[in-house]
Amino acid sequence: MWWGVGAALLANTLYSTGFVLEKRALGALPALSAQHPVRVVVTLMTSPLWMTGSLALVAGFGAQLVVYRTLPIAAAQGIFVSGIVLLLLLSSTVLGEQQSGRERHALGAVLIALLMLVASVREGGDVVGDEAPTRLMIMVCVPVLAAGAWLYSQVERRARQRHRAPTSGIGYGVAVGLVYGVSSLAIKGVSGKLASGGACDTARVLLTSPYPYLLLCTAGAGLVMSQTALQRCRASLIVPVCTTVTCLFATVAGTLVFGEGLPDDPTLLGLRAAGMTLALTVLLAMPRHDQPTP
Repeated sequence: MWWGVGAALLANTLYSTGFVLEKRALGALPALSAQHPVRVVVTLMTSPLWMTGSLALVAGFGAQLVVYRTLPIAAAQGIFVSGIVLLLLLSSTVLGEQQSGRERHALGAVLIALLMLVASVREGGDVVGDEAPTRLMIMVCVPVLAAGAWLYSQVERRARQRHRAPTSGIGYGVAVGLVYGVSSLAIKGVSGKLASGGACDTARVLLTSPYPYLLLCTAGAGLVMSQTALQRCRASLIVPVCTTVTCLFATVAGTLVFGEGLPDDPTLLGLRAAGMTLALTVLLAMPRHDQPTP
């Protein structure tokens, strides 16, 4: 278990650092549009600072594989969300972003809610699943990906309208969070296929499963969507919202499709349910628009 906790904290550090470096690099790049994904990728690859941030994210992905091998998905997601604290510190010191009092309280409540998910996991009492029925995985993931793409397009459409208050990035964060939630399930599936057998056997098992294809799809879509959103909105708001949605979806859907089950203890079950309810409530109550600067 402790190997998993350490790997999760390392992944948090790498992900937070990567997002902040990418956000800083995006400020010097021309405007990106998700309608031109190839142009987005080519533009991003011209920035050495952005490439450094992306390498940090790739290293975080490697650490995440270790986490899913040792912890149930609910506990893993709860620890991942503690990276919000580091992200807020870095966005304030490196990017100069400031949060309103309402946003700080909301994000604090989200952190408490998701830490309740960690408290609902009993060491040795939860099964770590490593396999999911392919049909069930597709039935869960495909509608969520479609919902994320639809929401993102709606936010883009509204953002192009004149005389609208500037978006805070909540819609972007929810859309990208849904895509990355599916990506988390794919990473969980890949980690379960990395058995101790030979390289050829492992590759064969991976390529005959849906996980690598889901991962490639969500990685490409998430890259274009997240970078466009990061360029337009504050990292200190969009990343925590994205993280919250990813955590909630991966916790609920991952527990279902990987058959990890819910706690038998009523107290632990209550903690898990209350944590998810609080996080969703706070997310829905967060402001949808930034206050215009005087």
